[in-house]
Amino acid sequence: MAAPSSAGQVPTYRLNHASVVLSGASGERQILDDIHFDVRPGEIVGIVGRSGTGKTTLLRVLGGLVGVSEGSVELDGKQVRGPDGRAVTVFQDYANALLPWRTVERNVGLPLERGTSAAERRERVAEALSLVGLADYAKEHPRRLSGGMQQRVQIARALAMRPQVLLMDEPFGALDAMTRAGLQDEMLAVRERTSATIVFITHDIDEAAYLSDRVLVISGAPGRIIEEIACPLPRPRQQLTTRELPEYLDIRHRLGLALGADGGH
Repeated sequence: MAAPSSAGQVPTYRLNHASVVLSGASGERQILDDIHFDVRPGEIVGIVGRSGTGKTTLLRVLGGLVGVSEGSVELDGKQVRGPDGRAVTVFQDYANALLPWRTVERNVGLPLERGTSAAERRERVAEALSLVGLADYAKEHPRRLSGGMQQRVQIARALAMRPQVLLMDEPFGALDAMTRAGLQDEMLAVRERTSATIVFITHDIDEAAYLSDRVLVISGAPGRIIEEIACPLPRPRQQLTTRELPEYLDIRHRLGLALGADGGH
């Protein structure tokens, strides 16, 4: 799937000069300053930055979990004033996100237990597990699964809600390199099958370059978007051949320069 065109489309997200000030033990502190960007329907947008630049806060703003102090945030042209079922967040801490006494299918079906019939719930759970390759593990418990499979369960739970947007907070950061690569490809396949818009944050510039249609670089305290880098790499992408392309290496180099001499790691 090619990167979506913006012609004639209402942005999925529009942040209009948004700033966030939060209260803490030492008083008020500005976390984000003058954040301004759009996210197009079906786009994968990566957000990279060092620790402490407000990446997670920005993701929470998109999910309606944190309000802006100035400016505005719009989802499909309407103000975001709180959590919205159209946008679902997948967190890095998959182990604590799953209930160990529930089977995989009951973990995935948890957010559907209110307002959804049993028949529809079974259908949506089965569909979501199939999307992430876990159809054969529906009756298992999380403790019997690897870390990568547990993260797939959490992604399936989000997909069972049939969201318009997946917000992903360092979704693969706690996994080993081989498992992470497999789940990166699974994420691309999910976008291909569902056309969901995906916004994810990462410290990993290789991951950002490989997955994204566009990468936003956030820096400073308070955090500001300092650069936007397009990733017009051909799709479908492949771990070996895509990462050998001169265009990929150029994107990676530009991200490293934007984040500093150490590449942001």
